[in-house]
Amino acid sequence: MNNSRRQAAFIFAKWLATKDFPATMLPESGPDRAFIQDLVYATIRRFRSLKFILSKLVRTRPKGEMESLLYVGAAQILYLPSVPDFAAVSETVNAAKECANPNIPKVVNGVLRNLIRRRDELEAELSHAPLAVRESFPDELVDRWTERFGLENAKELCAYHNLPAETFLAFPDGSFRQLPRGRRVDAEPGFSDGAFIVQDPGTKLAVRLLDPRPGELILDACAAPGGKSIQIAWRGADLTACEVNPRRRRRLEDNLRRTRLADKVQVAAALTDLPDRAFDKVLVDAPCSNTGVFRRRPDARWNWDLDKLASLVRLQAEILALAAAKVKPGGTLVYSTCSLEREENEAQVEAFLSSHPGAVLETQETALPFETRTDGAFAAAIRLT
Repeated sequence: MNNSRRQAAFIFAKWLATKDFPATMLPESGPDRAFIQDLVYATIRRFRSLKFILSKLVRTRPKGEMESLLYVGAAQILYLPSVPDFAAVSETVNAAKECANPNIPKVVNGVLRNLIRRRDELEAELSHAPLAVRESFPDELVDRWTERFGLENAKELCAYHNLPAETFLAFPDGSFRQLPRGRRVDAEPGFSDGAFIVQDPGTKLAVRLLDPRPGELILDACAAPGGKSIQIAWRGADLTACEVNPRRRRRLEDNLRRTRLADKVQVAAALTDLPDRAFDKVLVDAPCSNTGVFRRRPDARWNWDLDKLASLVRLQAEILALAAAKVKPGGTLVYSTCSLEREENEAQVEAFLSSHPGAVLETQETALPFETRTDGAFAAAIRLT
């Protein structure tokens, strides 16, 4: 499978069928990896908008290989401006020629050429569609954001989440640097020496509220993939990092080894596995709905619903209760998410405070992408007595 469009169509088809993480389906290496990722993410990100457009071009919804090829072809034409129209059509048709059905290349060619001819008309129709359709989000999410942030901010938030995510490098001195688009992280000087990690500036909110100091006993309760753990360890803290998921824990350990911190950070599987030890500070960077990082997780918008939100809120509360028991009297518990949803943020903190009468909220902050132009984030610092 050498054709990059065919690889992208295959990954998109698998995502449609399984809703699994597309990041795990991407090729590990190769000259076309970056393009395949951009194409897959653009197709998933704009899935609803593409569905609206393609419904105007085909009488019945295509299935299987044809459906995937039409989506990745249309995504190139409409949402990847670096790809010329002729290349989008010819390369996608070439990918279609590898299909067993000889009619698929003809259909793909006809539909994509018709899309180019009618682009202005179809984009005008899309521009008059409801916000959730034209920006490609579930209705319920857009309704929530509109009610909470107002229509203009909801528009800004949707538009921001549809931008390809930048890559930022974080350094031990607390600085961040944006990597030029298309440049490989592992080709940067210092990568193999662990001189930096990949982190969005939005992550510094939780670390700043935690305020790790040299020699402090600190627990990172939900540590993988390790970005915040590494930022804490760089500041000289005596860190224990927990991660219950074995695959994610391996990634945490890999990152600690690359940054030469593996011997300085104790890694454990679960909070319940830890010895009876109290910490000066505990960070709970909780599993969440990811609504602040949809640029990086374009698939997450399609996995969002109220039942999953309620399940996450229950899980967060359980982790918070376990983590609070690990804090020394007078110590600090920092709770953070990459969610924008009140249930996971302010309301979660309010519920914790009501069930822990000795807890005092010191500060809480929210980074809203339409204001900060970074990933969305929430963090609260709670003093436990």
